Formats: sequence, C-alpha cells, structure tokens
Amino acid sequence: MPKLEGKIAVVTGAGSGIGRASALLFAAQGAVVVVADVDAASGEETAARIRAAGGASEFVATDVCSAASVRALVELASERFGRLDVLFNNAGIGGEYAPLAECSEENFDRILAVNLRGVFLGMKYGIQAMLRSGGGVIVNTASVSGIAGAAAFPAYCASKAGVILLTKSAAVAYAQHGIRVNCLCPGVTETPILRMIPSEFEGLSYQHPMRRKAAPEEMARAALFLACDDSSFATGTELVVDGGFTAQ
Repeated sequence: MPKLEGKIAVVTGAGSGIGRASALLFAAQGAVVVVADVDAASGEETAARIRAAGGASEFVATDVCSAASVRALVELASERFGRLDVLFNNAGIGGEYAPLAECSEENFDRILAVNLRGVFLGMKYGIQAMLRSGGGVIVNTASVSGIAGAAAFPAYCASKAGVILLTKSAAVAYAQHGIRVNCLCPGVTETPILRMIPSEFEGLSYQHPMRRKAAPEEMARAALFLACDDSSFATGTELVVDGGFTAQ
C-alpha cells in the first residue's frame, strides 16, 4: 500500500530541488499534493508533472515570508480537500556567501525571513489546521549547516539552527494533539541553491566522507520517511542525511 495513500500534503519550495523531488514522491505514494512556490512557472511545472503521472496536484503561488500568503495556502488546502495531513516546510534560500563581518544586514534579514520566519508561519497556520482535523505531520527542512558552523554562511547557519529548535519546540507543544514535527538536515545536495555557491566553495561535497553530493531524490526519500507512519514514534528530532559529514 502506498505510504501516503489518501493524505493531503502541502510542499513549499516545490518548484525545484528537494521540494520538487518530494512533491513527486509524495504524489507517487498516494498523496494529493498542493505545490507551493514563489516561482509560478516552476511550481506549475511540478504540479503538471504530478498530474501527467496520474497523480492529483494543484499549484498555489506562495511567498513564505508573507503571513497572508501562507495562511491562504493552508486555508485553500484545508477547504478544498477537507483537511491538511502533511506539511513539508521546505522553501529556503542560500543568500550571499561571506564571513560574518562582511555579511550585509539586508542579506541576514532576507535569509532569516525566508528560511526561519517562513517555517514559523508554515507551522503556525499548519498546526491550526491540523488541530481542527485531529492531527497531522510536519517536516521542516533544516541543514547540517544548522549543526556545524560554516565560515562563509553565517546567516544561513543561524536560520537553519533556528529551524531545528523551532521544530523541537513545536513537537513538544503538540505531541499530545496528534501532531508530529520533525526536521530534515541535508548535507550538500544538488539543488539550485548549491549551483549559486561561488566557485571557491565548490569543493564542499568533498568534505563529506562519501565524496559526492546527494541527489534531491535521496532527500525526498528521507522526507517521506518523516512524513509517513514509518516514523510514527518520532517527533522533535532532526534526521541528518549528510554522507557522513557530521560524523567527522
């Protein structure tokens, strides 16, 4: 039986990378997938791919920095399909790459707005919907950069560390309400964010003992594990999928 049969799932940042791979996999595992992305063209393409493969999907243009936009996304999913079972808060950006003293205030604010505030808003409105329908599962995308510092990515590291603790706080608060909240901590993964990293940091993947980048599909499978009943006793945890990077 498909692992998400009959579930209603929302995936943010689903126009590319881990988000797209996860949306496609969730749909293949039986979920109705509401695809959310700030980029309408890429988001529509993901939803079209799901439908072409025989799945059910709808695209909703969403700016995760906007409370009104995130609230509208959750309300649409809940009202159109009756409930929200799975929320994957995956949208994120890399921003500028520079050590802390050279990090602009604008860059810091922008990264925190998308990567951390966006997850906060998704959980805030997603939890409200799940409380009304009796429970659900939330997965948040953090990063190994939220566990181990990186000299050139201070704002990104801060945002992802915040996601980890925000995840734990929500998990503790809503464990007795049938809501599980976990986060995924990817290592270097072949996504649009990675392709924007300056050339001097291109060797990051070789810091992983496995000496390669991950494919988005590998992270999607980890997200599926957290989203389905295979992880039914897991909440408040970070699933590190990093080719051994943090084991060093």
